[in-house]
Amino acid sequence: MVLAALAQAIESHDPSIEGHSARVSSMAEVIARRLGWKSTGLGALHLGGLLHDVGKLNLDEAVLRKPGPLDDREYCEIRRHPLAGARLIRSYEELRPALPCILFHHERWDGSGYPTGRFCEQIPQGARIVAVVDAFDAMTSNRPYRAPLPLQSALAELRRGAGTQFDPTVVRAFLRAWSDGELDGLLPDERLSA
Repeated sequence: MVLAALAQAIESHDPSIEGHSARVSSMAEVIARRLGWKSTGLGALHLGGLLHDVGKLNLDEAVLRKPGPLDDREYCEIRRHPLAGARLIRSYEELRPALPCILFHHERWDGSGYPTGRFCEQIPQGARIVAVVDAFDAMTSNRPYRAPLPLQSALAELRRGAGTQFDPTVVRAFLRAWSDGELDGLLPDERLSA
């Protein structure tokens, strides 16, 4: 009940991300299985994918819907959403398994991410998976500040970010799953033809 209400609230607060959380959750599970995850951990990853952006509920809608680049103040506000999400979720015992994905999905493999500057394996693997699929879905989605990238360009961005922004093992698993067609049914048809 709480999960469904939060998922709906996230998309209502920022309509440009309709379906984003469900796609991130589904793609993350495919990648985790590719990486050898069994049932253990998949439930937490599913929750983490669904709720990774829950902290955006605490952000100004004008910032979320702004066309064009963000100024420094707005960018600082956006960077608060992982901490805001963790604070929001921690009081719900049944949602606590999602905390690592919520809190750490904007950390970077090279340590230049936020909110804590963790790097490499210091970042929980679930958050590293969510980081890759979140970025891919965002790049291929229409957003107020830019048109979607073509699929091949988004895949090239993931390759470029492997080892700096993203865990290279997760990127390789994503690219293999993509080339094997495991992610086809998880994207809207209009994206697959782009």
